[in-house]
Amino acid sequence: MAVKAMGWAHSFPMSEGVRAGRQWTRERLESLPWAAAEPDTVDAIVLAVSELITNAHIHAHSDAHLVLTWDGDCLHVSVHDEDPTLPSRREAEPGDVSGRGVAIVRKLADEWGTRCQRHGKTVTACFCPAGAGTDTGTGTGTGE
Repeated sequence: MAVKAMGWAHSFPMSEGVRAGRQWTRERLESLPWAAAEPDTVDAIVLAVSELITNAHIHAHSDAHLVLTWDGDCLHVSVHDEDPTLPSRREAEPGDVSGRGVAIVRKLADEWGTRCQRHGKTVTACFCPAGAGTDTGTGTGTGE
């Protein structure tokens, strides 16, 4: 069975902030046939992008290289930065202003993972919209 995929890539320099990443992501998602019917999934993806770009800028002190890939069943969000240190899960205290990004992405995504690379790491989160398979005709879709 052939798999048709589509994707987009964009780099967000530290000086640009995460707002541009959220806007860019939302614009790309609008082209997907399931997006209008699944605003909660779109919001979850945008929030995950925001957290991952923030982590690249704040913790890795790096530009963030974002790739969105739609494979007909899941949207894969990958953010690459130049720090090979993998994110660690930690428990933020109630008054802490940071430390929840990994937990947020883990909670929102259907799957997530990290991969060390020669020049940094890539964090990927996958989102499977419930109605994607019926909207696109390319799969059965999975979700809650």
